[in-house]
Amino acid sequence: MNTFSKKLTDAILTKKTPAMVGIDPRFDSIPEVFRRGVSPDDLPRVARVFHRFSLAVLDIVAPLVPCVKPQSAFFEAVGPWGMMILADVIRYARERGLLVILDGKRNDIGSTAEAYAEAYLGRHSPWESDALTVSPYLGEDSLLPFIHVAEKRDAGIFVLVKTSNPGGGMLQDLRPDGETVYEKVAAMVEQKSAEFAAARKEKYGAVGAVVGATYPEQLAELREKMPHTWLLVPGYGAQGGSAKDIAPAFDADGLGAIVNNSRGIIFAHTRKDYAGRFGEKDWELAVETATKEMIAEFR
Repeated sequence: MNTFSKKLTDAILTKKTPAMVGIDPRFDSIPEVFRRGVSPDDLPRVARVFHRFSLAVLDIVAPLVPCVKPQSAFFEAVGPWGMMILADVIRYARERGLLVILDGKRNDIGSTAEAYAEAYLGRHSPWESDALTVSPYLGEDSLLPFIHVAEKRDAGIFVLVKTSNPGGGMLQDLRPDGETVYEKVAAMVEQKSAEFAAARKEKYGAVGAVVGATYPEQLAELREKMPHTWLLVPGYGAQGGSAKDIAPAFDADGLGAIVNNSRGIIFAHTRKDYAGRFGEKDWELAVETATKEMIAEFR
């Protein structure tokens, strides 16, 4: 059985890295060669800019990393044209042999949650993504439809547990009865993932957790408390997380986590530490160099 956990493990071992690249197209940051003559108000043409740029990025990173994470919000912001482009980006990433984790942070209850799960999860779904980020804050019953569809389609989900943004603690760090909210969510995720893993005789289940690199102490704590759970680690690079910060996310075999870098890769030509090395005309080389440097840091 080719489960999501097995596919992710195999992809990481094949590429020899847990690095993941986020596809977050922002019109003003995209190199001028793509934007020339296009008004930011002309949404159909902006969508075409996103399309050309995203596919060019995928061509560069596909030989280097196991998976990519398109952020649906940037495509949604361009209206229906952007959504069509997102579908094409997912399809092209798969053709290039990449696993696709769609960052949509979806959630609801009942039949609406089922519809979200049916729409996004698995390679036989309309959106064809291998995994989806999911919010847990409507409770356990809101996650079950996603878990059931992931099980049926050998897909995965990544539940928001301890996010990388500074404001996340307003809710996640609350202690209503001595235990933080993020710890309660983590316990629920670990239980579901452990059940998933046991049923398939695997180390990790298909119910993963999003845990930010910007909180390394909590990352280490949650790795210990969630031994059957894949961790998706945002916050590396542009948000301040370092390779040292993310080290506790991994097990003794160097597995158990994937680490995302978005802006620091796809807009690498604008990085201050790259000033003088890469101009805008060298944006492709900057993307390749940044990806390879991230991989080297992890090793």
